Amino acid sequence: MDIKEKKALIEALLFISGEPVTLQTLKNITEFSEPELRNLLNDLMSEYKEKNGGLFIIEIANGYQIVTNSAYAEWLKKFKSTAASSKLSMPALETLAIIAYKQPIIKAEIEQIRGVNSDGVIKTLLDRRLIKIMGRKEAPGKPLLYGTTREFLQYFGLKDLTELPTIKELTREEAA
Repeated sequence: MDIKEKKALIEALLFISGEPVTLQTLKNITEFSEPELRNLLNDLMSEYKEKNGGLFIIEIANGYQIVTNSAYAEWLKKFKSTAASSKLSMPALETLAIIAYKQPIIKAEIEQIRGVNSDGVIKTLLDRRLIKIMGRKEAPGKPLLYGTTREFLQYFGLKDLTELPTIKELTREEAA
């Protein structure tokens, strides 16, 4: 692995962490020597500082972390206050799983499986664009049919619905 690749690896590790990563953790993962890691980190910190872009790598809390440039704090605060939380509640995940595996499905069928009212959860999933209305079922009252969206695939890192684990695979993982 050349220096450029080593720096890219460290950068990727710091990025996915979201919190300070200790030198020891980086050493354990990368198997680079401590002096080499320090040199690579110092180079990266200098490169980010010279670029003076939206991100920096800093040494903080006995570790290293990628942070945003404080020059953009005003816009970042505005963004954070308007951006919806990316985490889903357990009821939302449960409902989303039912829709993903049984689509197209109506609300009554979701509620029959879950055993509780799903109005709020369905509204949240629609607002987050993880599900969409796919039409109406040819049944009394013509209830709405729900299915997943491209955003659902993107959120879970799936190419298409065939990449969802099968019930057999899920059962096998539970037993392990």
